[in-house]
Amino acid sequence: MVDLIPWTTFVSLNNLTSAIPFSFNSTSPLFATATAAESGSLVLVGVLLSLVVIYLASKLVGEICARINLPPVLGELIGGVVVGVSALNLLGFPGADGEIDSLILTFLQSTAGLTSELTPSVAESISEVISVLSELGVIILLFEIGLESDLNELIRVGPQAALVAAVGVAVPFAIGTTGLIALFNVPVIPAIFAGAALTATSIGITAKVLAEIQRLTSKEGQIIIGAAVLDDVLGIIVLAVVASLAKTGEIEISNIVYLIIGATIFLIGSILLGRLLSPYFVILVDQLKTRGQLILSSLIFAFILSYVGAAIQLEAILGAFAAGLVLAETEKRKELEEQLIPIADMFVPIFFVVVGAKTDVSVLNPFNPENREGLIIATFLVVVAIVGKIVTGAAVFGQPGINRLAIGIGMIPRGEVGLVFAGVGSATGILSESLDAAIIVMVILTTFLAPPLLRVVFQDADQPEGKVVQESKSLSENLDRI
Repeated sequence: MVDLIPWTTFVSLNNLTSAIPFSFNSTSPLFATATAAESGSLVLVGVLLSLVVIYLASKLVGEICARINLPPVLGELIGGVVVGVSALNLLGFPGADGEIDSLILTFLQSTAGLTSELTPSVAESISEVISVLSELGVIILLFEIGLESDLNELIRVGPQAALVAAVGVAVPFAIGTTGLIALFNVPVIPAIFAGAALTATSIGITAKVLAEIQRLTSKEGQIIIGAAVLDDVLGIIVLAVVASLAKTGEIEISNIVYLIIGATIFLIGSILLGRLLSPYFVILVDQLKTRGQLILSSLIFAFILSYVGAAIQLEAILGAFAAGLVLAETEKRKELEEQLIPIADMFVPIFFVVVGAKTDVSVLNPFNPENREGLIIATFLVVVAIVGKIVTGAAVFGQPGINRLAIGIGMIPRGEVGLVFAGVGSATGILSESLDAAIIVMVILTTFLAPPLLRVVFQDADQPEGKVVQESKSLSENLDRI
């Protein structure tokens, strides 16, 4: 409560104008309280409008991509570009000068009484809330990826998939990092981060294409899927290492060794400990009677591991991924996947749209001479991204007649996994605008190119086989008639 000074203290014939104890001036506690309440209300309204824009952008452009047989996640990214700083500027985030400007703020000034004095603080708060929701979205995404992975399958895939995954991580990372440093004089840490973004492989996009062309159970399909799963695990460790390096701002061999060992021990230890405790987790969930017992208990577990990962100077997403792998081994997996879908549908699009919204693709405008470096970097990254994955087919041994080119092309798409790298890199602030946009362009092009190329290489290799299968099917049908 506000302590009121006795009225007699204020009464004065010579200073009657100051005798009103409830006058609303800039130093009044009541005025400050009212201002804080008004600011909080405006932040809430701004966040709601921002979410409306984000969801509309993700659904509209995502639907267009889905209808032309492209991954909807690309629609979310492109939708973010449309509503972000590159086009409509509906969503506002701090620029190079630290100032925030967006059409939502202008709309609030016109309709909700947002004053010029409150605009900077309200804009900053809205931006922070949306950024936090975006980070929560990527944690949910990695939890979902871990939950959809099969730990036993990871162990069973054998040396073939492991070697393909190792080559698919090492080659593009080494070529991309050294090339950026040697050819473009990119600082070491941003170059390492960009090189790490080249290591990703989208298992979701590849699996969808293989299923569509009915090659998911082929030798090539099994190697691609197994390698992509292992590639995700290696990629998460690489991401945790380079993100931590970005935070410290320096590169030390001892620090790198610590991070690699720490990430490995944390991931393996979490999985082993989780396997021991998972039966008790199931028993606990079965005994709970309140609503949401499974999903809330699972999120608690995921958030705890995420906190531990962040607390030991790794990334929260590594903990979320480990939690997903652990809970995927329980009998609650299918039920948990179904319950997690609406939560992922709510938070994950925020992450992808925000990644696109923060990306200023105008730096890749070919008509601006200042953008030539960014365009050249983007071209270099695309070439390395494609070649660095195609060579993985050469790592397959002991498989005569296998389609090695199909295996390499199947590892090309970066998709949502590549966007995770781009988003984390953008959030750290270590990437220049041209390098950040170049990574986004690399993710988009590899994701666009891989599905049709994969169809072509399998179709060319299997055309005679497909014809024989069709003839055998027709013969079988004729025998059935007889």
